[in-house]
Amino acid sequence: MTKTYLMNSLIEKMQSPDQDFRFMGLNDLMTEIRQDSGSLLGDEPTENKVIRQVLQLVQDKISEVKNQAVKCLGQLIKIIREPQMDHVVDQLIEFSSSKDDELRDISGLALKTITAELPADGKVALKACAKLGPKLLAQISNPQTPPETLMETLSILSILITRFPAHISSPTLDPPPLKAIPPLLAHSRPAVRKRAILTLAQFIPVSPPALFTDLLKSDIYPYLAANASLERQRTTIQLVAAVARHSPSQISPALNDIVPGMLKAVQRDDDELRESCLQAFEVLVLRCPSEITPFLGSITQLGCQYIKYDPNYAGDDDDDEDEEMADGDDDDDAELDEYSDEEDTSYKIRRSATKLLAAIIGTRPELLNSLYKDVSPVLISRFGDREETVRLEVWATYVVFLNQTKVYGGGIAVKEAELAIGGKRKREDEEGMDVEETPYTLLRSQVPALSKALLNQLKSPRTPPGTLRAAFELLNTLLSVLPGCLSNQSAAIITTSKSVLSQPPTTSTATLHVTCLSFLALFFSTHSPPTFSGSLSTLTPVLLKGLSERHPRVASEAFRVFSALLNVLKPIKNGDWADRVYTEAVKRLSSHDTDAEVRSCAEDCIGDLWVCATDVVKGKDRKEWEAICRTTGRTEGAVKVVTNVAAEVEIGDEWVNGCMQWVMTLLKKSGRSGKSDLFVCLDTLLGRYKSGIPADLPPNLVPQLKNFVTTTDIALLASTLTTLSLLLQLSPSITFPEVERELLKDIYDIAHSPLLAGAALDSLLAFFSALVVADRQIATHVVPNLVISLDKAPRAEASPANVAKCIAQVVRSQQGVAAGTIAEFSKHVKKGSKAKPNQVVLSLLVLGELGRFIDMSPQQDLFACSITYFTAEQDEVRSAAAFAAGNVAIGNLHHFLPTIVKMVKSDAQKRLLSLHAVKEVVTHSSHGQLESVAELLWVPLFENSQNSEETTRNVAAACLGKLTVTHPSRYLPQLHARIHDENPATRATVVSAIRYTFADTAQSYDELLAPLVIDFLSLMHDQDLTVRRLALSTLNSAARTKPHLIREHLGSLLPSLYRETVVNPELIRTVQMGPWTHKVDDGLEARKTAYETMYTLLDTCLAKLDLHEFFGRVLVGLSDDSDEIKVISHMMLFRLSSLAPTAVSQRLDEATPQLEKTMKGATVTKDTVKQDLERAAELQRSALRAVAALSKINSGGGSPKFDVFVDELQKSSQWGPEFKELVGA
Repeated sequence: MTKTYLMNSLIEKMQSPDQDFRFMGLNDLMTEIRQDSGSLLGDEPTENKVIRQVLQLVQDKISEVKNQAVKCLGQLIKIIREPQMDHVVDQLIEFSSSKDDELRDISGLALKTITAELPADGKVALKACAKLGPKLLAQISNPQTPPETLMETLSILSILITRFPAHISSPTLDPPPLKAIPPLLAHSRPAVRKRAILTLAQFIPVSPPALFTDLLKSDIYPYLAANASLERQRTTIQLVAAVARHSPSQISPALNDIVPGMLKAVQRDDDELRESCLQAFEVLVLRCPSEITPFLGSITQLGCQYIKYDPNYAGDDDDDEDEEMADGDDDDDAELDEYSDEEDTSYKIRRSATKLLAAIIGTRPELLNSLYKDVSPVLISRFGDREETVRLEVWATYVVFLNQTKVYGGGIAVKEAELAIGGKRKREDEEGMDVEETPYTLLRSQVPALSKALLNQLKSPRTPPGTLRAAFELLNTLLSVLPGCLSNQSAAIITTSKSVLSQPPTTSTATLHVTCLSFLALFFSTHSPPTFSGSLSTLTPVLLKGLSERHPRVASEAFRVFSALLNVLKPIKNGDWADRVYTEAVKRLSSHDTDAEVRSCAEDCIGDLWVCATDVVKGKDRKEWEAICRTTGRTEGAVKVVTNVAAEVEIGDEWVNGCMQWVMTLLKKSGRSGKSDLFVCLDTLLGRYKSGIPADLPPNLVPQLKNFVTTTDIALLASTLTTLSLLLQLSPSITFPEVERELLKDIYDIAHSPLLAGAALDSLLAFFSALVVADRQIATHVVPNLVISLDKAPRAEASPANVAKCIAQVVRSQQGVAAGTIAEFSKHVKKGSKAKPNQVVLSLLVLGELGRFIDMSPQQDLFACSITYFTAEQDEVRSAAAFAAGNVAIGNLHHFLPTIVKMVKSDAQKRLLSLHAVKEVVTHSSHGQLESVAELLWVPLFENSQNSEETTRNVAAACLGKLTVTHPSRYLPQLHARIHDENPATRATVVSAIRYTFADTAQSYDELLAPLVIDFLSLMHDQDLTVRRLALSTLNSAARTKPHLIREHLGSLLPSLYRETVVNPELIRTVQMGPWTHKVDDGLEARKTAYETMYTLLDTCLAKLDLHEFFGRVLVGLSDDSDEIKVISHMMLFRLSSLAPTAVSQRLDEATPQLEKTMKGATVTKDTVKQDLERAAELQRSALRAVAALSKINSGGGSPKFDVFVDELQKSSQWGPEFKELVGA
């Protein structure tokens, strides 16, 4: 069947008198278009007929047919030619001006469908916008256009500007939107004005600035005057809010002229105007944080004034409590007393004022102290607002207050750290004075009033479940910020909780029960027993009832409450409730249909009973352990319970042995999940045998551990080696033969792996130590076997350094083999030796490791031999020689160190290696040893700091930093004296040395460093790029390890830091590489360090950052050419989404373009290689994690660009599933 024939048959259907045929004809046409987008291609007459017929059906009398025709137009607009598109648009615009209401409505819907269905990419959207824009604007400008049509037209323009801002923002658009739309602000219909405000605000970001300036002069400034009409002033204020929401950067410069008028307008006697003003102030606080700052005091005062605004209510705030108490006495009286007026809209003003205060609190952490003094008491006074929606908003605002305090309040630990520096508190002068005011102390002083006001709202039995839940959530947040602060309210809390929990949970109240129980668990765990023990007996019956509830979350939380009680009341010698908890927990564990979460909580509760109420449960039959120690289902929680009980309680060898067999069974199960916890449990159980390890345990356990002696999972390997070490210590005679037979060869084969580092390497060393202690004869076999294993290993998989450490550990644990080991390895390094380079490397490393704890002065020739290898051809031999020389020197510093220092001074060829040897000395010597040789090293190290060779300088700086810590009062002033040295290499060494001092986290020398640190960091202004980069790195180290030293100086340091995040074109040079040119950015390393420092400051100095400015630099980082900087910026977005959700959520649209660009991936060209695609994919995943975090804080509608971006990601076949998983995580 030809396409023409098919289309003609469909047209016939659409012309049928039968409405069902017409509907199906349209439906079949849509199906055909979806299946073949070229259905009408090249057949102009048929296309014309189809279009005319579909437009004819838009006017059909049957609504289902009309709606189907509209959908069909949405598909057709994607494939028809430009002249036909013009015809469709013209026809629909003509219909939208019709006097027929139905036709006008359906044509508006059709235009909306067309604009919503246009594909975002391709030429169709551009052409459609070019055709639609002028015609829609002309329709708006026509004074004859009906109001309904105006609203539809404005709505369509909104869709266009949201979806295609680039296509609809042409300066040649006639008439300009900022000229065509403003007259509608004076329209008689409020709905038209409201829609005009939104559309106008959406066009401002893409319009010429001159037109916006004209708009300010003609439609905003004049109507902010005191004598302006109320109607027009309301519209103007709403327009200001809309513009601030969509284009804060354009309205910000005008705020000095706008805000004073708004402050006067809010005082006019018109409730709708007041509400609009308060809402506009909220938007300005959120979107224009810098420019609104001068007016914050007045705006805060307005919020505090209008949160109390209730002109129609004669009641006094102070009477709220009495009224609430009366509620419970007589419902009829309460109905009479409680004011109610459906016409009263003053609650809207109070709600807007509350949201305004929430915006200020959520974005101004630097004002927390003053907000606690001025705003907190006002919020507390409104906890009893008679309108429930306002009351809940007030409580939600106080939750924001508490969360800000938790993040920015500067906890007690921070304050103590700050006081530990130079300015110690003068106690004798301040004993009679109050402690320093912080958000925490101010909150603590207001807790009595807060808790009393809140709990009074919960006394009435008529309080809705949603309100009760919100109150418990507020109390929960309060305790998480200020643990133990509700001691004086315990009786009221227990009474209220009992009242709530006494009612059986239903579908609507189950969440309330869960919230209440969750709060009680936190309350008990953060308060001392005397606080609540007097009232506890009244509450335990309802709590015990909760244990048997069918609702799984209620039962789970009830078990958690008893766990909290057990831990705070321990040791419990007797108690009926403990017996009943035990019985209920065993019942739950014994049942096969128990919910997984309930089971987990019951297991935890059994563990807590054994630890905290041992006397109560030790006489039981212990059937609970049969239920806990199961081998099917999820066992992670049970393993932790057994571990905890084994660590705290002595139950007996029979129980330990039973648990051990259970753990060994679980170890056999495939998969990695929970294996680390199993090893912890294993080690704990091994240490709990009273009468020693059973003789049959090592032969069964050791072979089972063989599977884990592999480098495929380093963490489990470390755990395995730790368990083996423990077995060798506890039962050497039985374990050693098993280890020797089953595992020793495998351990030799992994000992040389370079993958072993940190905790895994420590575990390996501990194993060899335990091995040679367990059998005194094995040491002489271990050393050669380690060497043989290393020799057999491929070079890429061999780490001589690890083998050397193992050999040294064997010698340290079995000193009797020291002489033989030294003799064996010495022969490979002595003059005339024909040893291979790898043998020389290993020998030097072993001798170095041994030299740390054995005085090698009797074998002085070994030290001399090490020095001779400084001139070896291979790099690894030279490095090993420097390692050996430095570590051998540690064994007898005064004997060997002068030789190394002499080479540093006089032998240019060996200087770098000699410095590496000095670094070994400085790194591994004890504090006392270093003090005795510091003076000997200081001058030669500084002399070599003037070397322009960066590697040499870095080694010298590391040594100088370590020496500075040994005697800060002597050496800090010497470093400080050189910060303005003429030689940039010296300045670089000084700032690097200070960076290395921060590696020592002890506070012993902070008093000396505190007054000097700002001078050292002033090198961020240095002319030399290397010095600036090192100063930035020093700031990063200070922020990570000693933030209290720099916190108060950030005001002067941050401008320099932010300056380094800017790309400097002068530092970009072009390099010729064969036929290609390549751009090199010499400032990249400094810029990267600056962004790394910003990330560190987020963690340690958050309260001192201006987040608006900080976020601006993060946005710049998103567009940096360096992928590494983009990743750091993504990480900062992720962190900021949780640290400052209110502030960040206002600027999501600003971040969207760069995130979108990153998510599009790399442009594939003929030169693209696999590594480029892998890097681009990793960068996309980094951006995806950031977007997922940001989407969680996005309040719908506030960031349209971001909403569209997220929607596209969710629909993406490539990223959609991963994105949804991240959002759900």
